[in-house]
Amino acid sequence: MDEITGVERALRRAAPHLLVGVVADALRRQCGALRVELRLADYALRSLQLVERVPQATPPILIHDSPQGRAFGAQEPYITRDTEAVSVHLPVTVRGDRMGVLTVALPPGGDLVPLLPELLHVCDALGHEILVAERDTDLYDLARRATRLTLAAEMQWQLLPGRSCVRPEFALGAHLEPAYAIFGDNYDWSASADHLTLTVTNGMGEGIEAALLSNLAINALRNARRAGLGLADQAALADQAVYAQYRGEAFVSVLLLRFDLATGGVEAVDAGSPRLWRLRDRSVEPVSFEPQLPLGMFEDTVYTPQRLVVRPGDRLLFGSDGVYDAASPDGESYGDRALARALTATKLLPSSQVPGAVLRELAAYHGDAPLEDDALVVCLDWYGRQEDGSDRDPGLLGPGLPAGGPPTGPEA
Repeated sequence: MDEITGVERALRRAAPHLLVGVVADALRRQCGALRVELRLADYALRSLQLVERVPQATPPILIHDSPQGRAFGAQEPYITRDTEAVSVHLPVTVRGDRMGVLTVALPPGGDLVPLLPELLHVCDALGHEILVAERDTDLYDLARRATRLTLAAEMQWQLLPGRSCVRPEFALGAHLEPAYAIFGDNYDWSASADHLTLTVTNGMGEGIEAALLSNLAINALRNARRAGLGLADQAALADQAVYAQYRGEAFVSVLLLRFDLATGGVEAVDAGSPRLWRLRDRSVEPVSFEPQLPLGMFEDTVYTPQRLVVRPGDRLLFGSDGVYDAASPDGESYGDRALARALTATKLLPSSQVPGAVLRELAAYHGDAPLEDDALVVCLDWYGRQEDGSDRDPGLLGPGLPAGGPPTGPEA
């Protein structure tokens, strides 16, 4: 444990671009590591990109066809062996947000059982330090890019709180497509001791204009939330901000929700196109609210919250119009029946993996032609609080899925 503490201190003192080197040096000294490399998931969640001085100098590794991808997907160590080394692939995750995989190649013949907890602790410390270091270096952000982002996508990704989040009361996952050219869709969340606020946003238009519009609305909502305003007032303040800038010529659709973590009570303001589906006891049904005007359409719009209750075990899926309106070659919208089938088919996946799985199914459903609009999926698994007030096990990954995830193979 003293050695782990030393690694944490060295990471905190290191220059932002030297974090991987600090870990590599420490593991060479402490356990004879032959090779240490960090790969981060790209924006599209299709590949793991090596963190290196020259971005993209080393070919990426596919998430869905590699040992590193197994560790990333299962969120557990995955071990491979050859004649020269034993490679331990370890997930790097911070508060449920999956960042990438640390691979440590060790001499063959050693006992890995006592070493794995220490390696996982190092990964946890490395992930937290990367979040801090990203304020001062582009190294880790560049490693996530399999190709260049459009300017609109750059703006949208910088707004996001993360791609997943785990708390004892809930687990969240979200994804956007096309990842490198998204423009109007966005999401935001914030959790306090007692509440979770979640927004799903769709700014009208295309390209940079849509991104600017969404940026204004999301920051106005954050400003109102951080001022301590209630849900209806948050919507009203953002409505005023958008109208003051665009005078009704552009507006933002948003579904705004506030969850009580203790009771499961939810306040909701439905101001536009994002929609909600609920998976409960193997049954999928749309959850409808009384529609209200999008933000910025008219001056001084008054918003009225509506209410519902979520139960432990509920899975909620939020989709933008680019999801439910996408049509098959036969002209049937994805939201008519196919989305419910996809939600049922992914019920055993953790919430962090559901959005990507649904969007892959959407692409296959739509056919060879590219989607006509950007698409956003957010998945929320609701666990609730124990009646005695204690926290539920945050290792619970999804409805009916115990902590630990899929097996890591015979090598482990």
